[in-house]
Amino acid sequence: MSYRLANRAGEAVLLDGADFWAMGMDPMDALADIDDLHRLWANRGVPDGQLSPAELGPPVPNPQQVFGYGLNYRDHIEEIDRVDPMGRTASEAPVVFTKFPTCLVGPAAPVKLVGEHCDYECELVVVIGIETRAVDEAQVWDRVAGLMIGQDISDRALQTAASPPQFSLGKSRESFGPIGPALVSPDLVDNPDDLAISCEVNGELRQNSRTSYLMRPVAEMVAYLSTILTLHPGDLIFTGTPGGVGHARSLYLKPGDVIRSEIEGLGAMENTCV
Repeated sequence: MSYRLANRAGEAVLLDGADFWAMGMDPMDALADIDDLHRLWANRGVPDGQLSPAELGPPVPNPQQVFGYGLNYRDHIEEIDRVDPMGRTASEAPVVFTKFPTCLVGPAAPVKLVGEHCDYECELVVVIGIETRAVDEAQVWDRVAGLMIGQDISDRALQTAASPPQFSLGKSRESFGPIGPALVSPDLVDNPDDLAISCEVNGELRQNSRTSYLMRPVAEMVAYLSTILTLHPGDLIFTGTPGGVGHARSLYLKPGDVIRSEIEGLGAMENTCV
């Protein structure tokens, strides 16, 4: 069973291309009953109308918890170490931070830059569908509501203003979490562990990789977090970004830049910097 869940002005909608079906409820309430989402998708009938990307809000607008995995692609570790040589390696314990939920915006929302060192990071975002605690890796995908695209926009100056770095603040400014365009159930992609992921800025390809290169795959990430705390329906996990970020080449975002983020099977987002 399948579904694509989106957010239209605070109302949950099912989305197929530009066609939508209104659900008459809050997106967070829709996520509370995954079985009902499957049923509604299978029986959706004639669409209620069509939507443009500009009308979409974040598919999951009010998660209880938002996690980010850092340094989860080897080429990203290597490029960051060239800029700031510290001999980074893949640690035994993962690098995990939080993005505060107030930073989340829709797939076409403007990104409000602050200062001259803001950066893009295209990422696969995993959404929890069932309350999860101490889950085995083999059962993780049964507890995932779906996948979507995320931009982990980062204020590098704020991130590195203290020692150790303050990841959570540097990645949580207003509008620094575009997500969408829809929450896609895992069965709608050919292989949820191997998806093409890319990011362009003003039409220039900056990031181009596959999620199969994640050093810690989705099952490992979710299982690890679930040994520490309870994961709730709607919780988000930003899984890490591949090489090609602006910080590695001093190519920071500036007003007017257009960030295009794309993941195979999940669609694309375009966010303009202001």
